[in-house]
Amino acid sequence: MSSKRDVWITGIGILSCAGEGVAAHSPDIGEAPSRRDHGKLSPYPIHRLCDVDFSTQIAKASEQRQMGLWQRTGVYAAGLALADAGLAGQAEILNSTDLVVAAGNGERDCSFDAKVLEGGLCDGAASGRLNEALLTGLRPTLYLGELSNLLAGNISIVHHATGSSRTFKGEESAGVSAVENAYRRIAAGQSDVCLVGGALNADREDLLLGYELGRTLWSHPYSPVWSRKALGGGFVPGSVGAFLVIEAREHAQARGHKPYAAIRNVVSDRSRREWGTLASTLQKLFTALDVPVGPLAVMSGASGVEPVTSDELAFLQSLEASGHQVAIRAHGTRLGHGVEAHFPAGVCLAALALAEGCFPPPSDENGVETPFDEELSRVLVTGLGHWRGEGFALLERVQ
Repeated sequence: MSSKRDVWITGIGILSCAGEGVAAHSPDIGEAPSRRDHGKLSPYPIHRLCDVDFSTQIAKASEQRQMGLWQRTGVYAAGLALADAGLAGQAEILNSTDLVVAAGNGERDCSFDAKVLEGGLCDGAASGRLNEALLTGLRPTLYLGELSNLLAGNISIVHHATGSSRTFKGEESAGVSAVENAYRRIAAGQSDVCLVGGALNADREDLLLGYELGRTLWSHPYSPVWSRKALGGGFVPGSVGAFLVIEAREHAQARGHKPYAAIRNVVSDRSRREWGTLASTLQKLFTALDVPVGPLAVMSGASGVEPVTSDELAFLQSLEASGHQVAIRAHGTRLGHGVEAHFPAGVCLAALALAEGCFPPPSDENGVETPFDEELSRVLVTGLGHWRGEGFALLERVQ
């Protein structure tokens, strides 16, 4: 590991309720514009996506039509990242740009599902009519067009990034694994440049139904992440597309491109939380990062779901005893919880903060998030799944 290559973040593409691109997600712009919707999917608030002209990154209307909104969001964010890194249209580099994508399930045709239920077609005696409805009511390509690996496929088609392609599934852990995989491949010399990220469309009845059945949604008036414990906790979904161009230092320098930040390490695990092992798992991961003692800014991926949100906070606050002066920010308060895209979004925001030398101001209402007045030299990004999976990334400023 002593001979591993330096890994730089050279491009950021992010799309959320705050807007699109780097400028809309600067650490010093304060709270995101209010795009929270309390009506359409009441009582569950969501963070809706900003208004977007998808044709600026996905020129062909035919390509847009065959993508669900989550795919259009991801393809758009990927295009922003490539343009930001100076790779858009660079065929020679794009031909060897590897894709690593975190993706969930595709979107269902909810109106057709409702029609089936309202028509009593789920009655066992009506199996013939159900089959007929499925044959005539669904587009033949609907299911195939929503497969998880089609996000990477559409990025390749639209943006001509045609290196290897890997897709990870598994909610928040997918985002952690995608970033970790890209980092380790570049550090080991197996790749020179990777486009990595994920996307989520939160404005989906089928998505919210699944999470509510798992009792993980916040169903009260909107409240910041750290303020939800008293009412049982829960997450507020946010529509997010977040992609990064991650590159070997030598490769970026050869083409004269400056980095936002360096990734020093990414680590992950999957503890059996019901056995009380989360705290020891987090300590093991943190120890593996070898974080220097001193001021430590933390971009937390805490969701608001309990008890994991409180467990993460307790661990982060316990680092004070070992000499770390910790300042925490939960980016889910500002952008909502992006599930597969949440960890990549946290890495995007941390890299922006390091590049600008400015950590976002506190955004909670109960004092968990404290001011950070030190020189910003490193940021710890956390990604704990609302149900399973844990991961950390350590980013540092490039001198």
